Amino acid sequence: MRTRTKICGITRIQDINSAVHAGADAIGLVFYPPSPRHVNIEQAQCLLRNIPAYVQVVGLFVNATAEEITAVLKQVPLDILQFHGDESPKQCQSIAQQVGRRWYKAIQVKPGLDVVAEIQKYQQAGASAVLLDAWHPELKGGTGHSFDWSSFPQLDIPLILAGGLNPDNIEDAIHTTAAFAVDVSGGVESAKGIKDQQLIERFMQGVHRGSANC
Repeated sequence: MRTRTKICGITRIQDINSAVHAGADAIGLVFYPPSPRHVNIEQAQCLLRNIPAYVQVVGLFVNATAEEITAVLKQVPLDILQFHGDESPKQCQSIAQQVGRRWYKAIQVKPGLDVVAEIQKYQQAGASAVLLDAWHPELKGGTGHSFDWSSFPQLDIPLILAGGLNPDNIEDAIHTTAAFAVDVSGGVESAKGIKDQQLIERFMQGVHRGSANC
Protein backbone atom coordinates (compact mmCIF):
# COMPACT_ATOMS: atom_id res chain seq x y z
CA MET A 1 0.00 0.00 0.00
CA ARG A 2 1.42 3.37 -0.97
CA THR A 3 2.32 5.89 1.69
CA ARG A 4 -0.01 8.88 1.91
CA THR A 5 1.44 12.38 2.22
CA LYS A 6 0.32 15.60 3.86
CA ILE A 7 2.05 18.93 3.24
CA CYS A 8 1.34 21.00 6.34
CA GLY A 9 1.60 24.69 7.15
CA ILE A 10 0.51 25.94 3.73
CA THR A 11 0.12 29.72 3.58
CA ARG A 12 0.27 30.53 -0.16
CA ILE A 13 -1.76 29.54 -3.23
CA GLN A 14 1.37 28.72 -5.23
CA ASP A 15 2.39 26.24 -2.54
CA ILE A 16 -0.98 24.49 -2.79
CA ASN A 17 -0.47 24.24 -6.53
CA SER A 18 3.01 22.78 -6.03
CA ALA A 19 1.78 20.23 -3.49
CA VAL A 20 -1.20 19.15 -5.58
CA HIS A 21 0.86 18.90 -8.76
CA ALA A 22 3.44 16.77 -6.96
CA GLY A 23 0.73 14.35 -5.76
CA ALA A 24 0.09 15.26 -2.11
CA ASP A 25 -2.98 13.59 -0.60
CA ALA A 26 -3.70 16.29 1.97
CA ILE A 27 -3.04 19.95 2.72
CA GLY A 28 -2.62 21.14 6.30
CA LEU A 29 -3.79 24.57 7.48
CA VAL A 30 -2.58 25.78 10.87
CA PHE A 31 -5.13 27.55 13.09
CA TYR A 32 -2.72 28.29 15.93
CA PRO A 33 -1.79 31.99 16.13
CA PRO A 34 1.67 31.57 17.73
CA SER A 35 2.80 29.49 14.75
CA PRO A 36 4.66 31.26 11.91
CA ARG A 37 2.50 29.12 9.59
CA HIS A 38 -0.79 30.34 11.06
CA VAL A 39 -3.59 31.36 8.69
CA ASN A 40 -6.66 33.40 9.52
CA ILE A 41 -10.18 32.75 8.27
CA GLU A 42 -9.85 34.96 5.19
CA GLN A 43 -6.55 33.37 4.18
CA ALA A 44 -7.95 29.87 4.70
CA GLN A 45 -11.01 30.62 2.57
CA CYS A 46 -8.81 31.89 -0.24
CA LEU A 47 -6.56 28.84 -0.04
CA LEU A 48 -9.48 26.40 -0.04
CA ARG A 49 -10.74 27.77 -3.34
CA ASN A 50 -7.56 26.39 -4.91
CA ILE A 51 -7.70 22.89 -3.44
CA PRO A 52 -9.30 20.40 -5.86
CA ALA A 53 -11.58 17.51 -5.03
CA TYR A 54 -9.90 14.35 -3.71
CA VAL A 55 -7.29 16.38 -1.84
CA GLN A 56 -8.21 16.52 1.85
CA VAL A 57 -7.96 19.67 3.94
CA VAL A 58 -6.74 19.13 7.49
CA GLY A 59 -7.13 21.82 10.15
CA LEU A 60 -4.46 21.83 12.85
CA PHE A 61 -5.56 23.11 16.27
CA VAL A 62 -3.66 23.41 19.55
CA ASN A 63 -5.73 23.28 22.75
CA ALA A 64 -8.68 24.97 21.01
CA THR A 65 -12.19 24.81 22.43
CA ALA A 66 -15.18 23.33 20.64
CA GLU A 67 -16.54 26.85 20.24
CA GLU A 68 -13.34 28.09 18.61
CA ILE A 69 -13.24 25.16 16.20
CA THR A 70 -16.93 25.55 15.39
CA ALA A 71 -16.34 29.20 14.52
CA VAL A 72 -13.67 28.14 12.02
CA LEU A 73 -15.76 25.35 10.53
CA LYS A 74 -18.70 27.69 9.90
CA GLN A 75 -16.50 29.54 7.42
CA VAL A 76 -13.85 26.99 6.43
CA PRO A 77 -15.15 23.50 5.49
CA LEU A 78 -12.30 21.36 6.80
CA ASP A 79 -12.35 17.62 6.12
CA ILE A 80 -10.59 16.45 9.26
CA LEU A 81 -9.22 17.87 12.52
CA GLN A 82 -5.68 17.44 13.80
CA PHE A 83 -5.39 17.96 17.55
CA HIS A 84 -1.80 18.99 18.17
CA GLY A 85 -1.83 20.17 21.77
CA ASP A 86 -2.42 18.63 25.17
CA GLU A 87 -5.94 17.45 24.40
CA SER A 88 -6.96 14.31 26.25
CA PRO A 89 -8.72 11.43 24.47
CA LYS A 90 -11.99 12.49 26.10
CA GLN A 91 -11.58 16.10 24.98
CA CYS A 92 -10.83 15.06 21.39
CA GLN A 93 -13.82 12.76 21.33
CA SER A 94 -16.15 15.39 22.78
CA ILE A 95 -15.07 18.16 20.42
CA ALA A 96 -15.27 15.90 17.37
CA GLN A 97 -18.80 14.83 18.30
CA GLN A 98 -19.88 18.44 18.77
CA VAL A 99 -18.49 19.65 15.45
CA GLY A 100 -19.15 16.49 13.43
CA ARG A 101 -15.70 15.85 12.04
CA ARG A 102 -13.25 12.96 11.93
CA TRP A 103 -10.05 13.58 13.82
CA TYR A 104 -6.61 12.38 14.72
CA LYS A 105 -4.18 13.21 17.50
CA ALA A 106 -0.53 14.21 17.33
CA ILE A 107 1.59 12.64 20.06
CA GLN A 108 5.07 13.91 20.84
CA VAL A 109 7.38 10.97 21.46
CA LYS A 110 8.85 12.02 24.80
CA PRO A 111 11.61 10.04 26.52
CA GLY A 112 10.03 7.38 28.70
CA LEU A 113 6.57 7.67 27.15
CA ASP A 114 4.66 4.42 26.64
CA VAL A 115 3.81 5.27 23.04
CA VAL A 116 1.69 2.18 22.39
CA ALA A 117 -0.47 2.75 25.46
CA GLU A 118 -0.91 6.41 24.54
CA ILE A 119 -1.92 5.56 20.98
CA GLN A 120 -4.45 3.03 22.19
CA LYS A 121 -6.13 5.61 24.45
CA TYR A 122 -6.86 7.84 21.46
CA GLN A 123 -7.80 4.87 19.30
CA GLN A 124 -10.42 3.84 21.84
CA ALA A 125 -11.75 7.42 21.84
CA GLY A 126 -12.40 7.22 18.10
CA ALA A 127 -9.30 8.64 16.43
CA SER A 128 -9.09 7.94 12.70
CA ALA A 129 -5.29 7.92 12.98
CA VAL A 130 -2.46 8.94 15.30
CA LEU A 131 0.48 11.12 14.32
CA LEU A 132 3.83 10.57 15.99
CA ASP A 133 6.04 13.65 16.16
CA ALA A 134 9.35 14.57 17.73
CA TRP A 135 9.15 15.97 21.26
CA HIS A 136 10.12 19.55 22.04
CA PRO A 137 9.71 21.16 25.48
CA GLU A 138 8.16 24.34 24.05
CA LEU A 139 7.18 23.96 20.40
CA LYS A 140 4.07 22.19 19.09
CA GLY A 141 5.37 20.66 15.86
CA GLY A 142 7.45 22.17 13.09
CA THR A 143 10.64 21.71 15.09
CA GLY A 144 12.72 20.11 12.36
CA HIS A 145 13.70 17.38 14.82
CA SER A 146 13.08 13.65 14.46
CA PHE A 147 12.79 10.82 16.95
CA ASP A 148 14.17 7.29 16.89
CA TRP A 149 12.30 5.76 13.98
CA SER A 150 13.24 2.25 15.07
CA SER A 151 10.77 2.72 17.95
CA PHE A 152 7.88 3.32 15.53
CA PRO A 153 5.17 0.79 16.47
CA GLN A 154 3.07 -1.40 14.18
CA LEU A 155 -0.56 -1.31 15.31
CA ASP A 156 -4.04 -1.77 13.86
CA ILE A 157 -4.61 1.96 13.45
CA PRO A 158 -3.18 4.20 10.71
CA LEU A 159 -0.01 5.85 12.03
CA ILE A 160 1.42 9.05 10.59
CA LEU A 161 5.11 9.86 10.80
CA ALA A 162 6.20 13.47 11.33
CA GLY A 163 9.18 15.36 12.66
CA GLY A 164 12.38 16.22 10.84
CA LEU A 165 11.33 14.73 7.51
CA ASN A 166 12.91 16.11 4.34
CA PRO A 167 13.72 15.03 0.77
CA ASP A 168 17.00 13.44 1.85
CA ASN A 169 15.64 11.15 4.57
CA ILE A 170 12.04 10.42 3.61
CA GLU A 171 12.80 7.22 1.67
CA ASP A 172 14.73 5.78 4.62
CA ALA A 173 12.01 6.93 7.02
CA ILE A 174 9.37 4.98 5.11
CA HIS A 175 11.58 1.89 4.89
CA THR A 176 12.19 2.01 8.64
CA THR A 177 8.66 2.73 9.86
CA ALA A 178 6.29 1.49 7.14
CA ALA A 179 4.07 4.39 8.24
CA PHE A 180 0.59 4.70 6.75
CA ALA A 181 1.28 8.36 5.99
CA VAL A 182 3.95 11.03 6.38
CA ASP A 183 3.53 14.68 7.32
CA VAL A 184 6.05 17.35 6.33
CA SER A 185 6.24 21.08 6.89
CA GLY A 186 9.65 22.66 7.52
CA GLY A 187 11.45 20.02 5.48
CA VAL A 188 10.06 21.46 2.23
CA GLU A 189 10.41 25.15 3.07
CA SER A 190 12.78 27.92 2.01
CA ALA A 191 11.56 29.94 5.03
CA LYS A 192 8.95 29.34 7.73
CA GLY A 193 5.58 29.11 6.00
CA ILE A 194 7.12 29.47 2.54
CA LYS A 195 7.25 26.18 0.65
CA ASP A 196 9.79 25.40 -2.04
CA GLN A 197 8.44 23.75 -5.18
CA GLN A 198 11.63 21.80 -5.90
CA LEU A 199 11.82 20.50 -2.33
CA ILE A 200 8.18 19.39 -2.49
CA GLU A 201 8.81 17.57 -5.75
CA ARG A 202 11.94 15.87 -4.38
CA PHE A 203 10.10 14.92 -1.21
CA MET A 204 7.24 13.34 -3.13
CA GLN A 205 9.69 11.46 -5.35
CA GLY A 206 11.25 10.04 -2.19
CA VAL A 207 7.83 9.04 -0.89
CA HIS A 208 7.08 7.17 -4.11
CA ARG A 209 10.44 5.36 -4.03
CA GLY A 210 9.98 4.46 -0.39
CA SER A 211 6.46 3.17 -0.97
CA ALA A 212 7.55 1.10 -3.95
CA ASN A 213 10.36 -0.58 -2.01
CA CYS A 214 8.60 -0.92 1.34
